[in-house]
Amino acid sequence: MNLEKYGNLTSNFNLKNDNTFKIDCICQYFIIVNDINKLTELIKYLKTEQIKYLVIGGGSNIILPSSYNGVVIKLDLTELVINEEVIEVGAGYYLNKLANETINLGLQGLEWAAGIPGQIGGSVVSNAGAYKHEIMDYVIKLDVLEDNEIKTLSNCEIKYGYRETNLKDKIVLKAYLKLKKADKEELITLVRENTQKRISSQPLEYPSVGSIFRNPEGNYAGKLIEEAGLKGLEIGGAQVSEKHANFIINKNNATSEDIINLVNHVHQKVLEVHNIDLVVEPQII
Repeated sequence: MNLEKYGNLTSNFNLKNDNTFKIDCICQYFIIVNDINKLTELIKYLKTEQIKYLVIGGGSNIILPSSYNGVVIKLDLTELVINEEVIEVGAGYYLNKLANETINLGLQGLEWAAGIPGQIGGSVVSNAGAYKHEIMDYVIKLDVLEDNEIKTLSNCEIKYGYRETNLKDKIVLKAYLKLKKADKEELITLVRENTQKRISSQPLEYPSVGSIFRNPEGNYAGKLIEEAGLKGLEIGGAQVSEKHANFIINKNNATSEDIINLVNHVHQKVLEVHNIDLVVEPQII
C-alpha cells in the first residue's frame, strides 16, 4: 500500500492519545490528512482496494477496540473564517477552542460547548449538546464527502434529533454556523457558571467519553443507573463513576474489553430493574 502520498503515515500506531478514554488501540496504519482532495483520493483508493478504514476526529465519542486491522484516518482540516456572525470551520477544529474564540468576539451560540472535548466534525455527526442547546441549532449548512463526491447540505436537508443525525455514512469536511452578537462579559460569566457545574458534577479528572447513555425521554440515565445500584461498579480498570453514574471512567488502565463489558452490564441491569432500554451514546468500533 502506497499511502504516504495522501498524508502523514505511521504503521502500527497506538491511538491511546487520540481517544479521550485513553484506551490502548494498535492500528495497522494511521494517517493524518489535511487536504480535502487527498482525502477524497484516499477514500476512493481504500474502497477500490476493499481496505478497511475508520475516520476519527478528536476521539471523544468513540470506544475503540484493542486493535484495528486497517487504516485509521485522522482529519486535520482546521480552516477557520469568521465573517460577522457566520462561522466557516473545518471538521478538525476543536469545539472547545471555537467556543472560546467566538465568546471572545462577543458571539452567542456556543457558550454551552466551552470545555467539551472533540472536534467540529464529530460534534456535528452526533449533534453534540449541553444545557438544552445542541450544535445543529446553529448549523446553516455542511460540506460533506459522500460516495466520493463533495456535497453541500443545508440544515433542512439533514435529519437530526437528540444526540443523533443521519450523517453517519458521510464524512463532514466543513461546517457553516450562524451565531449572533451578544454581551461578551455575560457570555464569559455563563461559561464560568457552566464550568463550575461540570467540575462539581462530573469526573473530569479521569479519562471518559462523557455521558455513556442517552437520557431516555422524561428521565435521566444517570438516575436510572444509580437506582439500579451500579454507582462505583468496576470491571477491570473501568468504573461507573461515583460522582456521576452516567459516566464510565478509565480508572486504572482499562482495556477496551473492560469498558465494553461494563457498558453491556449496566445496560442489561437497567433493563432488568427499570425495563428501560438505554441507548449507548458513543460509537463502539
